[in-house]
This record gives sequence, C-alpha cells and structure tokens, in this order.
Amino acid sequence: MRSGTGFVGRICVFLLTLLCLPAGVVSAQQASENPTQQNNNAPAGLPPVQPAVTPQSDAAVSSAGKNGSGQNEKSIKDTEDDKTVVVKLGPGDLIEVGVYNVPELASKVRVSNSGDIYLPLIDYVHVEGLTQEEAQELIEKRLEDGGFVRSPHVSIFVDEAMSQGVTILGEVGKPGIYPDIGDHKLYSVISQAGGFGQNASRKIAILRHNQADPIRVNLPHNLADDMSGNVDIQPGDTITVPRAPIIYVVGDVGRPSGLLVDNGTMTVLQAIALAGGTNKTASLGGARILRKAPDGGVTETKVEIKKMLQAKVPDVTLQADDILFVPISGKKVMVARTFEASMAVATAMAIYTVHP
Repeated sequence: MRSGTGFVGRICVFLLTLLCLPAGVVSAQQASENPTQQNNNAPAGLPPVQPAVTPQSDAAVSSAGKNGSGQNEKSIKDTEDDKTVVVKLGPGDLIEVGVYNVPELASKVRVSNSGDIYLPLIDYVHVEGLTQEEAQELIEKRLEDGGFVRSPHVSIFVDEAMSQGVTILGEVGKPGIYPDIGDHKLYSVISQAGGFGQNASRKIAILRHNQADPIRVNLPHNLADDMSGNVDIQPGDTITVPRAPIIYVVGDVGRPSGLLVDNGTMTVLQAIALAGGTNKTASLGGARILRKAPDGGVTETKVEIKKMLQAKVPDVTLQADDILFVPISGKKVMVARTFEASMAVATAMAIYTVHP
C-alpha cells in the first residue's frame, strides 16, 4: 500500500508539473518581449530594473550640445561684462527722471558743477559719481522716506553724457568733446573728430583719470598698416594730437619751406634734398643751423654741407623747430652775373649778325 501510494503521488506531482509548464513558458516569453511591463509588475519594495547603458536620442544629444555651448557663451559673456566700463553720472550730464504712474514728478535736469540735481518735493540730490541704478535707488528712498510716494519706481535716462565724453585736442579736423557711453577705440574717436590734420604728429598722448602719467601711442603714417595702436578709449579720456615737429630750410635752396618730421628725426642732407637741393650760387661751406636755446636765445652752429656730400664729415641730425640757413656765395654770384652778361652779349651779337 505504501508503494502504491508513493507511485500515485509521484504521478500527481508529474501531472501538476506538466500543467504548470506552459503558463511559465508563456510568462517568460511575455517578459522578454515587453521588459517595461515586467518592471512595472515588480514588487513595490524593489526598484524597477534599469538598463546598464541608456541610449541617447538625437534630440537629447542636440540638447546637451546646446547646453554646453550655452555655458561657453555665458562664460564668454561674463568675461566681456567684466571688461565693461561702468558709466557714472557727472557734472554737465543732461538726464530725464521719471516716476512710474506719477507724471507730475517727471523732470529733465542737468547735473550742476557741484554734482547736484533739483527735483520736485525732495529738493537737491547729489548724484555725481553714482551709476544710473544707484541714483534711481537714492531718489526712490528720498521719495519714500519723505512720505511723498509709496513704493516708488524711478527711472533715469541719460540724454547727454557730457561728463563721460571723450575730449580730443590738437591737430584734428574738429577738436571738441564727443559723447562716449559705449566702448570706443582710438581710431574711431579720431575718425569722429574729422581725422588727422595736415600738420598732425603720429605721437598721441591719452590722459586718463586717476593716472598721473599719460598713455603714449606711436601710430603709423597709414593706420591700416598696424592696428596695435588702436587702444581702448574710456569715458572721460582726453586725447591730445600734437603738431608734428617742423624743420625750416631757408636761403639759397630750390624750395625754401618747412618740413614735417613724422618719425621725429631728420638730417641736414635729408632736409636739403626735400627742399629741392641747393642752388648753384649757394655757399656750401657757410650753412648754419639756428636753434632755440633753453634760455630763450638762439644758438648758431656751422655745418659743412660740401664735406658732408663728400663723406668727409658725418651728417648732422636736426631737431624740431631748427632753421637750416644756406647763404648765397658772393663769388659765385659774381661769376654767375659775369656769365649771364657774356651770354647776353653773345646773344646780342648773334642777333646783330643775323639782323645787320
């Protein structure tokens, strides 16, 4: 009986196994075909199964690229903002002050030499050295503390930034003060002033606030050849364009004139060449350099032009405002006049011969 019962029991277990097998196979196939549904059916206590590597779609990659680019652009913008010059109000500025929803308090005023502006109800307000935002906050506080306007919103618009203008003086087309609220370069400011004058030097000096020594820039004759001199100009700067040094060549030369020295140096032979050379009646050994002395007098220095041309003595460097005087040789004049008289007689005789 025991053996029969055990045999029957084993048969029952086998049959139950066969009956349960299709359901298990179907469940496994459904789980492999739909892993998401399997994860959703997981017990509440266990986290859903996540794939080891999640593939990114094109949209996700594009979005990540945009975000990275945006961060780079933001960092570049922040760096540029750090270099931005903060504009502050100063004497001479013409500003418009408005209070939101209170048109009666709108004013158009100019900052006085003491740095104050006069506004209705709150009297004088000192705004020199303040930015627009700081001045707005100060006026709002004065209005609210005085009980004139509850939670005021003040706006300031700068019509003329005279205190932040750039002053350009000297040898330019239109010297004066030019408003400069944004970032400007030296070349653009010179262009606004009408460009360089005929006698302008290329050695520019820039005076800047809070700097004792000026900024000196040596510009090329053609600005397009070298852009390194196109420096940044800040509000309140003063640009001075001096007259180029002039050397005067007078006396018995081809074209007595004043010569501009752009590079700051010129020799005696170079000056004579630019003046058209010496005439035949010039005294090459009697030339003189007339130079202003520190005490206001004039010094005289003899130069041997003939020996310079023969390379027997070195060429002499001239300075700004020097006068090179080449005199007339009396002997050469006498010879020239004798020659001219002889030619006149010969011509008269020839004419006389032709016309007896």
